[in-house]
Amino acid sequence: MKAFLPRQAISFLRKWRFSSHPSIYRNAPSIQTPFFSSSSSHLILPIPNLPTSISFCSSLHSLQPNNLIEADDNDEDDTPMNEFLSRFVWIIRGKLSETYPDCNKETIDSMLLIIIQKVVSEMERGGLDEMLDSATRTQSLDFSQDLWKTVWEVCNSVLDDMRKAHKKEEMKKFLQAEDVKDMCHFAGDVGIRGDMLRELRFKWAREKMEESEFYQSLERLRKEAHQGENAESEDAAQVINDDSSVTTEENSKAVALPQRRGKIKYKIYGLDLSSPKWAEVADRIHEAEKLITPEEPKLISGKCKMVTERILTLTEEDDLFPLLAEWVELLQPSRIDWLALLDKMKEHNIFLYFKVAEFVLNEKSFMTNIRDYSKLIDAHAKENRREDAERILHKMTEKGIDTDILTSTILVHMYSKAGNLDRVKDAFEKLRSQGFQPDMRAYNSMIMAYVNAGLPKSGESLMREMEARDIKPSKEIYMELLRAFAQRGHVDGAQRIVNTMQFAGFQPTLESCTLLVEAYGQAGDPDQARNNFDYMIKAGHKPDDRSTASMIAAYEKKNLLDKALNLLLDLEKDGFEPGVATYTVLVDWLGKLQLVDEAEQLLQKIVEKGETPFKIHVSLCDMYSRAGTEKKAREALGILESKKELLRADEFERIINGLLAGGLVQDARRVHELMQGQGFVSSEPLKVALMAAQAIPRQRPRAR
Repeated sequence: MKAFLPRQAISFLRKWRFSSHPSIYRNAPSIQTPFFSSSSSHLILPIPNLPTSISFCSSLHSLQPNNLIEADDNDEDDTPMNEFLSRFVWIIRGKLSETYPDCNKETIDSMLLIIIQKVVSEMERGGLDEMLDSATRTQSLDFSQDLWKTVWEVCNSVLDDMRKAHKKEEMKKFLQAEDVKDMCHFAGDVGIRGDMLRELRFKWAREKMEESEFYQSLERLRKEAHQGENAESEDAAQVINDDSSVTTEENSKAVALPQRRGKIKYKIYGLDLSSPKWAEVADRIHEAEKLITPEEPKLISGKCKMVTERILTLTEEDDLFPLLAEWVELLQPSRIDWLALLDKMKEHNIFLYFKVAEFVLNEKSFMTNIRDYSKLIDAHAKENRREDAERILHKMTEKGIDTDILTSTILVHMYSKAGNLDRVKDAFEKLRSQGFQPDMRAYNSMIMAYVNAGLPKSGESLMREMEARDIKPSKEIYMELLRAFAQRGHVDGAQRIVNTMQFAGFQPTLESCTLLVEAYGQAGDPDQARNNFDYMIKAGHKPDDRSTASMIAAYEKKNLLDKALNLLLDLEKDGFEPGVATYTVLVDWLGKLQLVDEAEQLLQKIVEKGETPFKIHVSLCDMYSRAGTEKKAREALGILESKKELLRADEFERIINGLLAGGLVQDARRVHELMQGQGFVSSEPLKVALMAAQAIPRQRPRAR
């Protein structure tokens, strides 16, 4: 062989002297391969069906034209050896190039060939362990001692890297084990997230891998023991055959084991586990685990992945269903695949989510149940899509699926939010007729429907029903009922709600005291309103702008201007400064007294604060109409007409009466038509005033 190699390469190898070169291999990528056994000269393949092609053999393949290494790719047993030599060649080539930078590629390849052939011959002659142990005692005429030392260090580092790569690939498999996934799902359900969940997953996977390695070692020991027993039994059989002529039948019977009669019974804590019923129990547990254990969606790749991305990028105007049909044909989805697609679409486009969610209700592979209908109805209700929710409900009833307690509760909440009292009552009564007891959410929605419809007494009766069933109403429900009673001047109802709140453990707040003052003010009882106002101060609540405005409005009902002014003076001594709400009540009061200049002064203070309430234009329209200031009256009227949906029936009538008093009959008729368009019914005095204005035209007052 030396005759065919350059003499320069041989001389370089004999003169090999290394300074401190790092021997740990870092640049080669890790590859999933088996590792070498330290107790045998053969290669152990703990994982069957190893890949025959190794992606790391670029260095080795580059040497094939020079006939450095000849490997048979068809022989699976050479795969670990090929990888070992590939890694070894990669590192040694780098060290040779670093040590001899002036040598050409041919010389480096020749040096590699000598080293590889020597290493292979050592491995074939004495095994891997013997080769590694000969670092201190082997002396070759071709290699220097430093070269042998470097070769042994590289061999050790390659073996360590191969073992680490094998461990890493084994860890990847156990990370995807079903037991590890189940534990991760459970940890996620109890609230473990982020780095902690990742650390736990690696910990569980490492424990499973150690457990598997332990049982594999036991299996190897069992096989070795079994092979030893077979060898001993063969030897014993040979001896028995030789002595068969001498032994008697009685001795053979003494050696043989007696045959067992019947079945073996296993008892643990008194339970006979050998009974067939335990096999049935195990089967039922296995079937139940299929329902409990979450199924993983299919891996989407290739063309199906491209179609999925196109579906997610569609807009509302695009046709969704051809792409969806193609996606179904490619993936053949199950229920979990549909749910995964819906989750992605909900994040990208809520409109397409609703379309696909409604489409899959008719898909057989989706296995639709009543909960899918209720979830979709709830999603439409939260987006205020009442017609779509009713359409899904109609489809559900067509399929013969009756509404359950959850669906009925969703309908109660949806119709309550829409302000449809009749439909709320129907859904609530249907909930009761089916034998279901309404929960807190259903009661709250029904009470709010009564409150919004102007029926606080009906809402209060439901609240009493909740208390009878030991369902404690929330503070928000109490406050909504109190507010509804206060706005209508129902003093008795407001006082009952306040007393009930105190019995329920809710102490009076500034808001509840203000609403009670407002209730007495609306009822025209300023004395009781003042008593509650003083009680609020004694309870430690400092009067704010709203509570003061409610007290001033109570005095306005009886036109007690002196008491209102005295109250403001007393509060200003304590540091109170009137706000927009107080000024608004005073402007309304002065407007009714036709004190236009004083009202405009207060209006200027409101403008300076930067907040002009909408309802103040009702007072201004009425004041300017009666004062004969037609231009300003029409300006205020224009603002009111632009937001007519915010006006109440009494406010419409005040505007119309003011316009009639100012001689603006045409404007009054137009506002009356707007009032009827909003669904309000005119009172009898208003109808008489309109008829009188049409028959007897009024003279317009002179502008001041």
